[in-house]
Amino acid sequence: MIWLIGIGGSIGAACRYLLGDFIKKKKPGHFPLGTWVINITGSLLLGILYKLHITNEISDWVWLFGGIGFCGAYTTFSTFGYETITLMQSNKKILAGLYVLTSLIVSIITAAIGFTI
Repeated sequence: MIWLIGIGGSIGAACRYLLGDFIKKKKPGHFPLGTWVINITGSLLLGILYKLHITNEISDWVWLFGGIGFCGAYTTFSTFGYETITLMQSNKKILAGLYVLTSLIVSIITAAIGFTI
């Protein structure tokens, strides 16, 4: 079981890096859009997988690989915290507040949407 989580986590971490880098190159700016998109899409996917898992529509190995492994490594709270502090230190307090509020609210909403799909 631990190997499923580790493999899923490895793939999730690689996807997080590649997507974040891609978005940063396409949309440079002060707002950390890459992490924002990653956390929102990860929340949606986790909501979907969790609902499928608790209703026994996916097997335990899919949940371990996708929900715990992939989503756990794909979404990134530590980077979210770092980027928030960086914005605040750069005297972009309003942008930091917007980042925190929209990240939390939209992530919760998309997780709920994923759960209800």
